[in-house]
Amino acid sequence: MKLSFRLGQRTESIDIEDSRLLHELLPSNLPEGCDEQALVKEALENPVASARLSEIVKPGETVAIVTSDITRPCPSWKILPALIAELNAGGVRDEDITVYFALGSHRPSTEEEMKHLAGEEIYARVRCLDSDPDDTVHLGTTKRGTPADYDRRVMAADRRICIGNVEYHYFAGYSGGAKAMMPGVSTRDAIQFNHRHMVRPESCAGKLEGNPVREDIEEAGAMARIDFILNVVLNTKKEIVCAYAGDVTAAHRKACAFLDQYFKCPIEEKADIVIVSQGGAPKDLNLYQTQKALDNAKHAVKEGGAIILLGSCAEGFGESHFTDWMTKYRNPHDMVEEIQRNFILGAHKAAAIAMVREKAEIYLVSDMDEETVRQTILTPAKDLETAYALACEGRENPTVIAMPYGGSTLPEYIGK
Repeated sequence: MKLSFRLGQRTESIDIEDSRLLHELLPSNLPEGCDEQALVKEALENPVASARLSEIVKPGETVAIVTSDITRPCPSWKILPALIAELNAGGVRDEDITVYFALGSHRPSTEEEMKHLAGEEIYARVRCLDSDPDDTVHLGTTKRGTPADYDRRVMAADRRICIGNVEYHYFAGYSGGAKAMMPGVSTRDAIQFNHRHMVRPESCAGKLEGNPVREDIEEAGAMARIDFILNVVLNTKKEIVCAYAGDVTAAHRKACAFLDQYFKCPIEEKADIVIVSQGGAPKDLNLYQTQKALDNAKHAVKEGGAIILLGSCAEGFGESHFTDWMTKYRNPHDMVEEIQRNFILGAHKAAAIAMVREKAEIYLVSDMDEETVRQTILTPAKDLETAYALACEGRENPTVIAMPYGGSTLPEYIGK
């Protein structure tokens, strides 16, 4: 069977014997050809556990819309026109609306990226700014010790609306919901406090209740007084196939339930080799983001198996602490032990890779320099064919699971 995987804007393919292929994990019966604008409009007209946005806002009020930055696939340009029309219907003027791109701990946006994310028309109509982690207000502290520190300008607005796409997150359970605020427009220190709980086993993809990271996010988010959210689920073509608006928790839970229906993939057997990709740009811009696909793949690989990770990583590692840790350690267990003693934001993703590396070999097919990759706990391969040949060495008739959209699909081992 011929299998294809996206890296950035290109594709890598390989032929795998049918007898070896256990699964190609794809979303099941996912809707295609949806009227995306109609879905967004319907969500706004029928909010979950909330009045309509046009009934919540009042003329003269200022509104902060918090949406994703360029490292996320959220199609803000498809959402903002209907959302702003709803605000206008409630009497809010364009000049009283500001769109903030939630950077979290990521690099600033370029003007072209902002224009792309907002769309040409909206970018020309309303202010579009990056969040500022250096100018924040403190609203309190969660019971787990996370400071609720948020961008001062976002908190100065009369209303806060959060946009996001919902997909699996390797320790927060799911993206979306209050995550737009924490960590989206928070500080590095606050994000570090929240993310330190990632080492607990309850902090895992697909889990909400009892997940300390997600519960901490939502406790901190409640302090931010989020008035309304609009969350979407995307198909493999990055088209909107589901939209829910309204209450920050109730609407988010609806989107999570939809995601589970189509993107959670039961498997009866784990594989010797898992081939996984983030699904291409923009989600594989750097290794820091591509790691998410790797973490989902760990649920499908046998102990002592191999994972082939494909991602462009055109911007390299993607974060300074992550870079330091990826190039400093040769033993993955040393990294895992160190993150438990000394949690550092950015380094936490290196430790997450190390946790997977303790279970399986990891071969990286990317646009990164091979010598640079050799300085890490990963093994570079120039292409998929080479990586597969390396993974097969010493394994007789190895079984394979393919995950072309590894950042979105979550293997659920159910046994035979």
